[in-house]
Amino acid sequence: MPTARHPKTALPAPAGRPTMLRLTTVATLLGALALSAAAQTPTPTQRQDLLNAGPRGLVEFAPAARPQPAGGARPAAEASPGQAQAALPLPPDPAASPVPLMFGSQMFSGRFASEAFSGFNPEYQIAVGDRVTVRMWGGFNHEATQAVDAQGNLFIPNVGPVKVLGVRNAELNAIVETQVKRTFRASVGVYATLEAAQPVKVYVTGFVRAPGLYAGLSSDSVLYYLDRAGGIDPARGSYLQVDVLRNGRPRAEVDLYRFLLEGRIDPMQLQDGDTIVVAPRKHTVQVGGEVLNPYVFEFASAQVSAADLLAIARPRPGATHLSIVRKIGVERRSEYHPLSTAANVVIQDGDEVTLTSDKYPGTILVRVEGAHLGERSLVLPYGARLKDAVARLKPAPQANVAALQLYRRSVADRQRELLEGSLRSLETYALTARSATSEEASLRQREGEQILQFVERARRVQTRGQVVLADATGAGETLLEDGDVIRLPEASNVVLVSGEVLMPNALVFRDGEEIESYIRRAGGYTQGADEARVLVVRQDGSIVEALPSARTVLRAGDELMVLPKVETKNIEVTRGITQIIYQIAVAARIALGL
Repeated sequence: MPTARHPKTALPAPAGRPTMLRLTTVATLLGALALSAAAQTPTPTQRQDLLNAGPRGLVEFAPAARPQPAGGARPAAEASPGQAQAALPLPPDPAASPVPLMFGSQMFSGRFASEAFSGFNPEYQIAVGDRVTVRMWGGFNHEATQAVDAQGNLFIPNVGPVKVLGVRNAELNAIVETQVKRTFRASVGVYATLEAAQPVKVYVTGFVRAPGLYAGLSSDSVLYYLDRAGGIDPARGSYLQVDVLRNGRPRAEVDLYRFLLEGRIDPMQLQDGDTIVVAPRKHTVQVGGEVLNPYVFEFASAQVSAADLLAIARPRPGATHLSIVRKIGVERRSEYHPLSTAANVVIQDGDEVTLTSDKYPGTILVRVEGAHLGERSLVLPYGARLKDAVARLKPAPQANVAALQLYRRSVADRQRELLEGSLRSLETYALTARSATSEEASLRQREGEQILQFVERARRVQTRGQVVLADATGAGETLLEDGDVIRLPEASNVVLVSGEVLMPNALVFRDGEEIESYIRRAGGYTQGADEARVLVVRQDGSIVEALPSARTVLRAGDELMVLPKVETKNIEVTRGITQIIYQIAVAARIALGL
């Protein structure tokens, strides 16, 4: 028999036969595909509607209802809730937020809506549509999962209908077993369990972000439906009063602060058509400063004691006082109270409360380093002077007490600020310099790149913050600060030669030997050295410049620092870089070149 062929199957055309039939078929198929793609492509208006479809402005292409599969299993989209929650953003940090955040708003970030409640609720009452699994073994074997029918029954073979409507979940197994035992009195075991709750649709309205009708399960909590609706509106909604209505009558009232602070929420069985209503926001107080919970808190009454407020805000251990800013009409008044009197302080609706740490130093801690045989940390009274610390020092035999060094964090910070200011000025010039010709522009570009590299290296320099005590008659009266470091250097018989020399090294001190001799012993100057700029750094931190006209006398323990030569086409750049090189040499004991 001849084989039947599909009418659109392409056959080889005989020699000389036109291919019009095949071209027509291809054109027809392409036209059909184009029409199908055009029908599925959304218009600009439809795209805008899709972008605004979700309660948080997210795209929702499919209804959010969760279909109930057989056996009570969740859909594939809900099979891995941990993976779904991993993609959800964390709530904003209240301490870093530019605007005050409402306490409770951190709950609604999509995590309740992405998880279904599958725990055992003993008070749950079996409803029509609930899926119950019944297993029987022994003299009669049977296993089935079925929904409770419209009359509230389960049908079990050889037993008949079993009434389970309204039965508590904790009593379900006993009720089914009792009915089965009436037929099978012995040798039959029975086990019945609620597999999945009834799918329901619940109205969520009031002061939520996206009021509407939302699908879920009757076992899901109020938090699930609130999260589906975008959460409570933090600017208008109440976290203290969420009402659940059934047939227009109040059935329950939920306080979300009780859940946040105590972890308690009453289990509730929702039904089709129930309504969740978020009441308007009540009285609020904004709290900030030295607290663990810097939020805007809601209270049921217009006045509350400061002690009750602090019980929620949780002051930090260092907090000592609270300030209150109160708006009365067009006036703005302030109050200030110690925390010890918080029980007697009244906070009113709209107040702004800030906790502060008002503490004055009673003692300071000074660190001792170097050739010291005593304690390395000295606790001194606030206002102590350098002479008080020196009196408690125990110098080692090799210590050079005359070259006592003092380092201070505040001085290091100030040196860093001054250096940063000079670097910014130099950087500004490198980025804004103008050129008249292309050759000059190319030269400026290369010079600018070199300057920017120098600036980047200079920014990585760590300032030391040394307070120079040499040649100061009142050095002993210097006030000490908390965190100061006193260093006793060891007596030395070497001279360190560094900077732009061929072989930086530590050389043995020779009394009466000139600076040039030490530099020759270190290999001499490099090509990038500025022979007119040689610094002598004493052990006590003082710095003198070894000028050719002055015969600077070296001491044992000194350091010779040869600064680099600065060669640029611009006098201002040369002056700026030279200044920065000096600043770095003084603040960090480094000869940094261009």
